[in-house]
Amino acid sequence: MAIWDTLTGHKSSNQPEAFDPSTAQDVSSFLGGNALPDPSELHPLAGLNQDTLDYLTLEESALDELPGSQSVLPSRGWSDDLCYGTGTTYITALTIGGAWGLAEGLNRTPATAPPKLRLNSVLNSITRRGPFLGNSAGVVAMIYNGINSSLGYARGKHDAANSILAGALSGMLFKSTRGVKPMMISGGIVASIAGLWAVARRALF
Repeated sequence: MAIWDTLTGHKSSNQPEAFDPSTAQDVSSFLGGNALPDPSELHPLAGLNQDTLDYLTLEESALDELPGSQSVLPSRGWSDDLCYGTGTTYITALTIGGAWGLAEGLNRTPATAPPKLRLNSVLNSITRRGPFLGNSAGVVAMIYNGINSSLGYARGKHDAANSILAGALSGMLFKSTRGVKPMMISGGIVASIAGLWAVARRALF
């Protein structure tokens, strides 16, 4: 059948091709073969060389090799010591402060007081003593680990002398705004704790 061409003004004998149903693709043609992408290529790290991603693995060769630097947890330097030391000290002091507040709250409230009053007193004491002791110990631990790491790299080794000196300096610096006597007391307390830790650490390792 001839078709009138509106552009040229002539009749055209072109006819649309007949549709052959046998050439239609079914669902299996979409699901099979290479129609779908490889799921592994959709991973966020696809195509990356994972051997060069240092943060995925902790290489033993990257650990701190200074004499006396071995501890319970593997350390790669002052940053690891700062995180481990500060976190452990903060959690320990927070727990001790919470126990202190619990005992204080129970002792302060009479046994005949209503349960709600006793609970309120205990919670107030825990939230006052726990964070106070945890925050104070965390600040001292940050200063201590910074000074201790600096002394270790300056002397080329980590030993008890570094720990005691770092403890004394960090304790004195923590109370430096209170006067000479509080500075000496705080420095002696922290130095004693650091010395005990150094002795215990040497006995374990």
